[in-house]
Amino acid sequence: MATLAAALFLLGMLYLGLRWLERSVTFHPVGYSADWTKPAAARDVWFTTKDRVRLHGWFFDAREQPAQATVIYFHGNGGNITDVGWVGERLMSKGFAVLLFDYRGYGRSEGKVKDEAALYADAHAAYELITRDTSADSLVLYGQSLGTTAVVELASQRRCGAIVLESGLSSATEMAKSVLPWFPRSLSFVLQSQFDSVRKLRDVKIPVLVTHGDPDPVIPTEQGRQLFAAANEPKKLLIFPGAGHNVFGTLGQPYLDQVTQFIRESLSLKKD
Repeated sequence: MATLAAALFLLGMLYLGLRWLERSVTFHPVGYSADWTKPAAARDVWFTTKDRVRLHGWFFDAREQPAQATVIYFHGNGGNITDVGWVGERLMSKGFAVLLFDYRGYGRSEGKVKDEAALYADAHAAYELITRDTSADSLVLYGQSLGTTAVVELASQRRCGAIVLESGLSSATEMAKSVLPWFPRSLSFVLQSQFDSVRKLRDVKIPVLVTHGDPDPVIPTEQGRQLFAAANEPKKLLIFPGAGHNVFGTLGQPYLDQVTQFIRESLSLKKD
């Protein structure tokens, strides 16, 4: 009896340890700081999730109205929107309106993100905010790293015009294999978040752009290829040697030009 109790205790501790490790690897929020600098072109927006968490974002109006398209940008697992304000400015320069927002626990957003369900709730709230005044058919969802999982979740359930997946992961199981090579695939069911973008992409019926650096020191390039293989047509894959994990930040304007071309072709937009 004592042996059984000890075994159950050890299994329980292992389970809790794996959960703690999973959260610590997945989410790295940075909160609000008094030295925040908001981009001149941005305005603050606040909105609330269905579970009553108040989120904060920046909205960039297109330089010319009406906007050619509206982009919701979903950042990665670290930092907050102050790290990607330049993304809003650059996309705005191409004639797009842009929403950058922080997940719960990041930046000025309230609450605490613990799992994929919370992340997806925040994504749906951002979608609801934008589609109050914007046609879903002119909406582009752009995710970077962890943000790609929120994009695929949304696109598999809600209407939008196109999606961009930069440096995305294919699933939590594949990431566990990469980060924790000793982790048995048979134990993937214990993970609180599955982030199974490969499976969900089968339900996405709009244009998909997958971009990835090669090599990517954070999310292996092969996972980008897995996302592309799972996506339906029309789809496009762009692999950039030497771009690392932050493709846009590394390549700048040439990369933006290709993303812009994809959006315009997908939504049949006119050039500047």
